[in-house]
Amino acid sequence: MKKIIMKRSLAIEIKGLRKTYAGGTKALKGLNLSVEEGDFFALLGSNGAGKTTTIGILTSLVNKSAGKVHVFNYDLDKDINAVKSQIGVVPQEFNFNVFEKVIDIIVCQAGYFGVPRKIAEKRAEEILKALDLWDKRNKVSRSLSGGMKRRLLIARALIHKPKLLILDEPTAGVDVELRYGMWKYLKELNKEGMTILLTTHYLEEVEQLCKNMAMIREGKVIAQGSVQELLKSLEKQSYVLEVYNNEKAQKQIMEVEIAANESITALIQKLSEKGILVNDIQPKTNRMEQLFLKLLK
Repeated sequence: MKKIIMKRSLAIEIKGLRKTYAGGTKALKGLNLSVEEGDFFALLGSNGAGKTTTIGILTSLVNKSAGKVHVFNYDLDKDINAVKSQIGVVPQEFNFNVFEKVIDIIVCQAGYFGVPRKIAEKRAEEILKALDLWDKRNKVSRSLSGGMKRRLLIARALIHKPKLLILDEPTAGVDVELRYGMWKYLKELNKEGMTILLTTHYLEEVEQLCKNMAMIREGKVIAQGSVQELLKSLEKQSYVLEVYNNEKAQKQIMEVEIAANESITALIQKLSEKGILVNDIQPKTNRMEQLFLKLLK
């Protein structure tokens, strides 16, 4: 019997996207990009590569020069309001009224999408509790810490129940504990079916959170695919091992380098056979950083 493979629908489909700004700067040069529904997708690239322009066009903040953009099959040119309703955006900058109360920021945002106030208030309570902001609901936003303001941006983006969440550097300036808390919440949203598009300079976030990724350089996608498969394209990986010998029981630090397609477990087994036991192992370098630099060469 022939196995039937169900093709997943696309959350984002971009073809031949171009953007030339008034001064003549060509930010996008025929960019092609597709993101499947339900994916946790990373969009990476150096500053000026075209990430922000791409997001600006998706969210209707920037007018494209040419190309086609579809969001859940809605054509940006023909049904811009439908596209907007599908998207929640967490921007880099804090762009809310700092003198407004947290609860009012959320509920007012819902009003822009036609969500009745009673429903908005109920949703706001659920989201703010999930993000540990409920006890701050009646505080003006200027009184919040940087990490709380980041979470407020996420809450505002989710209030109209979008199918696509766009995160533009969502953990910039957030301490480690809060960052891990945000990771957990975003993973839960993705498990529930939300498509997430992430841009970040914290490359460890990509390996921890994302299934697929694309790398942009000079306005074009130069690589796209599974994060794990792209990581396998690295030729070598370096590790720092804390080991000790059965006979001497003396701990030592050693560095090893193995081919990317080789198993670290196999290495540990080989060392064990020689009487060298591994107590701890850490990657010497960040694999995503290695991949990032390799793709940009």
